[in-house]
Amino acid sequence: MAKDPIRVLVTGAAGQIGYALVPMVARGVMLGADQPVILHMLDIPPAAEALNGVKMELVDAAFPLLKGVVATTDVVEACTGVNIAVMVGGFPRKEGMERKDVMSKNVSIYKSQASALEKYAAANCKVLVVANPANTNALILKEFAPSIPEKNITCLTRLDHNRALGQISERLNVQVSDVKNVIIWGNHSSTQYPDVNHATVNTPAGEKPVRELVADDEWLNGEFITTVQQRGAAIIKARKLSSALSAASSACDHIRDWFLGTPEGTWVSMGVYSDGSYNVPAGLIYSFPVTCKNGEWSIVQGLSIDELSRNKLDLTAKELSEEKDLAYSCLS
Repeated sequence: MAKDPIRVLVTGAAGQIGYALVPMVARGVMLGADQPVILHMLDIPPAAEALNGVKMELVDAAFPLLKGVVATTDVVEACTGVNIAVMVGGFPRKEGMERKDVMSKNVSIYKSQASALEKYAAANCKVLVVANPANTNALILKEFAPSIPEKNITCLTRLDHNRALGQISERLNVQVSDVKNVIIWGNHSSTQYPDVNHATVNTPAGEKPVRELVADDEWLNGEFITTVQQRGAAIIKARKLSSALSAASSACDHIRDWFLGTPEGTWVSMGVYSDGSYNVPAGLIYSFPVTCKNGEWSIVQGLSIDELSRNKLDLTAKELSEEKDLAYSCLS
């Protein structure tokens, strides 16, 4: 029996990430090859013509799973009835701008979009914030959409998670699908902590710890971490544009695992509302290792945290607390 279509909102849909993301959604990469979708695409009025061009291309691609397209600059029309909201649109930091200026712009954007989602989205709408500062934008959204359950508001750190998997795969010359259970802790920023202490590689002799196979703690505690932390900047330097393809792909991974579940024995990284696990202050949107089942995520509990890791978890939490205070100061 055919499934009912799921309505997926993509904000900033005429931008780089949006342009890479919408065909993936329409092709079934996000929700599965048997799940019809209706795409809701939102962008700002100056991008209306470009947005219409994206809609034309979606029609031209004749995606069998795509059962409708809403392309609009009206936030209410965009949010009406959506089951999933992928918040890609935001105000990017420009040269010479202070962090507070960027935060202030994003507070106003996320305030209006949160209000529209709260009033017009489908019940139990799941939200993924991609636009930076992603963790804090998600927190603002939560503040202005109090009726959306806090477990339904997340931010993207799967891109960093996938980057970490890729670096280990390249270092060990193994398939990336054989590497699992890296962790991204904290903020989607240069303070994030890519942690391999619990990661394993599937080898012909069974699962082996990444640390044992790499056998180079200096690299794992140094260059590996900074490479993952600064990968976005490296891509901008190489492409003269930010990472769009990998961001779109990881957004699909995030939603797919959230909706359809993580494989047994595997966790992923998601920016979620902290409940105080691992002594991370409650009330932050912080990246944790999670498993997903029946459309719900759960923080993986009981992992050992060494002293180096503890310091890095605390450092990124401190930055997030400062960002939270800055965001709240923009509300007054």
